[in-house]
Formats: sequence, structure tokens, C-alpha cells
Amino acid sequence: MTSVGIIGGGIAGLTAALSLVEHGHEVTLIHTGIKNTNSYLAQAGIALPVLEGDSSRAHVIDTFKAGKYLNDEEAVWNVISKASEAHDFLLSLGLKFEDNETEGGHSFPRVFTIKNETGKHLTKILYLHAKEKGVNFIRGEAEELAVKHGKAYGVFVNGEFLKFDATVVASGGFTGLFKYTAGSPTNLGTLIGDAMMKGAPARDMEFVQFHPTGYIGKNGVKLISEAVRGAGAKLVTEDGERFVNELSTRDIVARAIYRQMQAEKRVFLNATGIENFKRKFPQIYAFLVKEGIDPSRDLIPVAPIAHYSVGGISVDLWYRTGVKNLYAIGEAASNGFHGANRLASNSLLECVVSGLEVARTIGRERPKVRDVKEPAYHGYEKGDIESIREILWEHASIVRNAKILREGLKKLDNVEADPRLKLLARGVLECALAREESRGAHYREDFPAMRKVFERPSFFDGRCRL
Repeated sequence: MTSVGIIGGGIAGLTAALSLVEHGHEVTLIHTGIKNTNSYLAQAGIALPVLEGDSSRAHVIDTFKAGKYLNDEEAVWNVISKASEAHDFLLSLGLKFEDNETEGGHSFPRVFTIKNETGKHLTKILYLHAKEKGVNFIRGEAEELAVKHGKAYGVFVNGEFLKFDATVVASGGFTGLFKYTAGSPTNLGTLIGDAMMKGAPARDMEFVQFHPTGYIGKNGVKLISEAVRGAGAKLVTEDGERFVNELSTRDIVARAIYRQMQAEKRVFLNATGIENFKRKFPQIYAFLVKEGIDPSRDLIPVAPIAHYSVGGISVDLWYRTGVKNLYAIGEAASNGFHGANRLASNSLLECVVSGLEVARTIGRERPKVRDVKEPAYHGYEKGDIESIREILWEHASIVRNAKILREGLKKLDNVEADPRLKLLARGVLECALAREESRGAHYREDFPAMRKVFERPSFFDGRCRL
């Protein structure tokens, strides 16, 4: 029996835990609460090419178009060809989808949804099944990976060493390192930085997706799902002028809004033409009403916010990292599936597929660790995270150039914070500086076109390799 430690209570981690425990492995899942995950907050749905008239090939083409052809072809086919398996797995748990919709970049209404709270329903049902099947849940913060001589031995939780034969990082991305994000504030990417420091390179760190329609209100930052635009909402300026195709991919829409804001124009989402908004989008309706906005008659002020980390710990098709017995899945991982920009609702598909796939990988490899002297524990303090958030927002946001990126790197040197978070932020800035082109979620105003010479991934191990 292999002992497996999974860090993260989102859809990827829960799927892996459930699959592993069903195959007889001893599984422990370490989390800070399922409601603190980006999976739980995911509104729209999961992209599944399983309906008549759709095809895996059409979904693959859409994914490549959104990723601006930086996608790894094998990784794309590997995930999308397993969509029907992911669909059947979710149905076997008793999940019932209510609708299927079209979102930006999709050529077919293949995004399966539940009350526009799809992530919440998926996370809850996976959690209940994992508990029922005997997954051991530990509520606490996984502070640090236990790595020695290029091999993972487990994890430190609240300073205590927990030894595992296999360790799976499913702790999400790093959009919490940006000043404005509607994601979980716990998504700092600490373990991505930790893995980098301990021998597992990261990949494509410069690609951070900004959701076009965030709402920054008195009760915090929230997300207005892409599905609202899919249902017919229009983006307009304060003059009532439309300025973009609302169903273009997120990078295009986010930049179009940014340009209007740079011209000192306010941007709104006009959803007044959507019938039964409250029934279709209950979560969004609830927070808008608290903010004093009735979407049936009021325009909704919107602005782009950091939403998804395309980059993460570099993994292969089987979700193995550069450290032996250490695996990474979901948003924490990167193997080229998304390319330069994630296609809407491909993230939940990747979460389910990577969870199932890593379980098979561990089942095949059956890693074992011997007793070992406890690896070093550093007990880093978080430090001045707010300064890092300000730097990344001001210097690595929607529109970049060499000058502001270099200024950001200089400012970062003077910040006193967890070295792993500083390393991660440096990876974003350095790789954005090295990629002298605009592609997908990465836009350089001093290099506004795609360049064939940069049609390759970047890797970061303390230095950007592009």
C-alpha cells in the first residue's frame, strides 16, 4: 500500500484522493477548508465535448486558438480525449448538470453548468464521497515540502513533518499575489515557489489570465462570470458605446476594457436584457443586490482582475515534477495544456483529468520512501505580501513593457517577504521581460505582435529559460 499526501481541497486534489483511495492506497488530504479553494468559487462550468454535433477535435482546435498555438499538442489531446471519462466519473458520483452553454472562444455550447455555481457543487460532492470512502482529512496549512537529495518525503503541516511515499501538490495557482483577484486569498503559490527552490522548475510563469469582468465593490472583489456575457450581456462605456465582441477570448476582452479605462472611460456590463437573471445566476445576483445593484435595470461596473495562473510547477503528461515522488495537478501544475491563454472552463476539466491521471501514475509507479532523517524545515514568515501584490499589479498586469518590468524587479529586491513568494514573483517578471512578443495572456506594448522565434514555453528555476 502506498501512502499518499495530497495538498489542496479543490477539485483536482479531491478527485485524486477519491480515485487513489478506491484503488486501495492510504490517502491523506491536507487543506484549509474546501470553501477556501478557487474550485469552490468557480462559477461557470466544465468544458466537455460529449454532445451530438461536437467533437474532441473541435474542442482541441478551440483550445489551440485560445492558447495562441503555444499549447503542447500531446498535453491538449491527453486532457480532451479523457473528457468523456471525466464526464462519466462525475455522473457516477450523482452529479446532475442543469444546462450547457457557450463561453468565449468555444465554437459549441459544451460548457456544462449547475446554477452558475458549478465549482461549488462539484467540490461538495467530491468531498462527501472522499470522506465516505475513507480519505483522511487534515485541516491545516501545508507550509513546506519535505525534500532531500532530489526526492520528496512528505510535507510539513504547522511545523510537523508528515511522511508520505508520494506527495501531490494540488494547492492552486498564485493569483492571490496580485492586488485585485476574485480568487481565494490563500492562492499565493507558496508551494510552487517552494518546489522551485527544491529542484522542480516552473513553466510559463509569464502567462497570468486576467478575467475581463471583475467587480470591485465595498464588500471586496467579485467575479461576473463569462456565462453572463454568454447569456447576452453587453459591454458598454459610460456613453453606451459597445467596443468589443463580448465572446472573444478573455485576453482580448480584458485588454479592450483596459484601453477604455486608460482613456478615462468607465466600463459597464449591461445585463438588463437577460430574463430570469436571479434564477440563472443566483450567486452573482446575491452579491450585486448587497452592493445596491439590480442587474435587471442597473448597469454593472466592471474591471479586469487577476483570475488564473496559466503557469505553475512544470509537469509531464503523467503529472510528475522534476523532484522524485513529487507530483502536481490542477492550477498548481503546468504542462502546456493551456498554452498562452486558458480557454474558458477548461480549468475544471483539467482538474478532474489530472486528478484521475495522477492516481493512475502513482498506482503504476508505487513509490516508496524509506525512513529518513527529517528533512530541513525553514519556517518562513510570509512577510510583506502586500508590497508583492502591489508590484505585480503595477508592473506585470494586463499591459506590460520592458521599462515597467525592470522597475518591478528593482522594487522586488527591496521587499522583505517569504523568499519563495519573491522567487515566484521574480519568475513572472523575468519571464515576461524575456518574452519579447505579445501572445495570449501576455501582452507587451513594446512588442505588440506574436513572433515565431518565441513559439516555445519558458521555464524558470531561479533564472528564466526561454
